[in-house]
Amino acid sequence: MRKWLSISAIVAALDLYTKHLIEGAFAYGDVLTITSFFDLVRYHNEGAAFSILANAGGWQKWFFSGISIVAIVVITYLIRKHHTEKLFCLGLALVMGGAIGNLYDRLTLGYVVDFLSVHYQGWYWPAFNVADSAICIGVGLLLLDSFKKPN
Repeated sequence: MRKWLSISAIVAALDLYTKHLIEGAFAYGDVLTITSFFDLVRYHNEGAAFSILANAGGWQKWFFSGISIVAIVVITYLIRKHHTEKLFCLGLALVMGGAIGNLYDRLTLGYVVDFLSVHYQGWYWPAFNVADSAICIGVGLLLLDSFKKPN
């Protein structure tokens, strides 16, 4: 159990540290081009993934915070129950670490700091952060785990 919670803590710490670095180096809306397809930016997301409900008037902060808290509790229970299933628990640990990182932002700032921007020609993927990346990788591992043959 400690190993999985440690992974979550590392993800959350890395997420918060990178957001802190961006907040110190960038003003809101700043863009630093790194390659022809990748920029560092500073955006604030008051909604969920892809800025869903970003302009909903403020209630979404508490709604998404509540969802994150419930997810963290459920994930902790699942990790405790299935602690020997490595791929499953790794996926859960990554999702939980990302949820903690974004929850911290939401509760302390009222929005989530996004700073990674990937694009191709005129097509832009919504900006994201380390927490979002961990959640996506974690969900991918959970999907992969779901295709394993039962023992």
